[in-house]
Amino acid sequence: MASATEFPDFGLTADERRFAVRGTYYEYPGMDGQRGEIWCYTDRFSYRAGDRVELKVSATAARFSLDITRDGADELTVLEKTGLAARWQETPDQCSVEGCGWETTFAFSIGDDWPSGAYRVTLTADGRDGKPIRCHHLFIVAPSPGPKPGRILQVAATGTWLAYNTWGGSNAYEGITGPGRDQFARMVSTQRPWCRGFVVLPPGAPRVPLEVAMPPKTVPRYPHMEWARATGHSKKYASAGWASYDSHFFRWAERAGYGIDIASQHELHFSPEILDGYDCVVFVGHDEYWTWEMRDAVDAYVASGGHAARFAGNFMWQTRLEDEGRRQVCYKYKARAEDPAYSGGDVTRATNSWDAPEVGRPGAMTFGLNSTKGVYAGWGGCTPRGVRGFPVYRPEHWAFAGTGLFYGDVLGAESHVYGYEVDGLDYEIRNGRPHPTSTSGAPAGLEILAMGMASQVEEADFLKPEDQFFGDEDGRFIAETLYGEASDENLEKVRYSNGMIVNFPQGKGEVFHAGSCEWVAGLLRKDAMVERVTANVLDRYLKGRN
Repeated sequence: MASATEFPDFGLTADERRFAVRGTYYEYPGMDGQRGEIWCYTDRFSYRAGDRVELKVSATAARFSLDITRDGADELTVLEKTGLAARWQETPDQCSVEGCGWETTFAFSIGDDWPSGAYRVTLTADGRDGKPIRCHHLFIVAPSPGPKPGRILQVAATGTWLAYNTWGGSNAYEGITGPGRDQFARMVSTQRPWCRGFVVLPPGAPRVPLEVAMPPKTVPRYPHMEWARATGHSKKYASAGWASYDSHFFRWAERAGYGIDIASQHELHFSPEILDGYDCVVFVGHDEYWTWEMRDAVDAYVASGGHAARFAGNFMWQTRLEDEGRRQVCYKYKARAEDPAYSGGDVTRATNSWDAPEVGRPGAMTFGLNSTKGVYAGWGGCTPRGVRGFPVYRPEHWAFAGTGLFYGDVLGAESHVYGYEVDGLDYEIRNGRPHPTSTSGAPAGLEILAMGMASQVEEADFLKPEDQFFGDEDGRFIAETLYGEASDENLEKVRYSNGMIVNFPQGKGEVFHAGSCEWVAGLLRKDAMVERVTANVLDRYLKGRN
């Protein structure tokens, strides 16, 4: 780690830094004032060849230029237009929940020759001061049906993107909803722009885990949020989105010579048969929000002989989709009592943690690990000076072939692949190695290959409440979820946790899970060992179904 004196200030005062972390700020129409602005979104997250795309634009300028480019190892521009007409479109106050409701400005069709991938939309216009104004959007071109031998399908974590999107004022964490305009949104709309930083980022944008050593008894710093405030990016840019997470795996896979396609989670929900053509399906980054139907799709795929590789962390919340997929619903934490689905008694519709008794479908049943046994590592007051990679316990496993790793080595420490949210299990040590406990809920045959420490509660006995970011709030929620009451005694049961790499057979198929949001940092930073483990998993899983 760098020395403690190297924390950048990004030109913010101490009060501004505090607001950057604990204040509420977001993107909204009119925020750029006299300079003018341009925003856009598409009517859907994803399309297939031949589908019509409706682009909704609101701008202070009368004309704009359009560029659509596939964002892969090599960029491919597929559409360019200039002189397109635009106008300012009024936006509802609660657009985060209701959608913007803008009329279509420009429409086009997905070409038959557009490869599956993520397509970056760039709109450019003249600001009132004569300088360019821009916005970025992203949509996915999903693959056509049919067998795809030798190709990977990456499923973008669009449910998590949607939950964290701050555009319009509210997301699943904070916002301007409710009687006091101070509540997070229980439902969020797809019909709005992506917030700034979800589509593109400069190379130096900080990631969430701390890259600077913090001396003991130091008030934690959050450089990613400070940078966001200083540069006009979303407060949540580093927590979700294509630019921070999914893009790094996709580009790495193409550079490494893999054939790779991409789909949104909406395909899992509405068109689960999309998985059937692939021997290997991959999930990466921060992948927190899923519907019951999405899990059904993956479970059926693996049971029939498919291979699921999850290089991702924080498998926490069950959601549901409404309005033909245009609205994602999640009544989290204490708001779960407000969810009308509870009165109906259908657990497939109720929204809460997967581990909640009324849902009763722990994440381990699909991916081998539970978010409630993991969560925070390497930021805030949660293991801030802890391990940056995965300590290895089973170096003889096929996933580590060719790495040269020994028992006790730390995989990915140089590139910081461990954090900022991780998934784990209850375990016990036998003969120097971890094994899932009999009550952990781990699938039969699961092996724990590597494991690091995590925490549900900030170790903050010397901090004032105003200097804590989340304190013990999440820990008490998990204590209540798992043990029925958020008491001090139950909090101690969940205070300390872990993040793991596991592998297990499931039905006729197999699952590999590196339970960390930050695995992609190892690919971004070209960590040779992380690249080798990733390739070992993909190469094994692309050999065909069991």
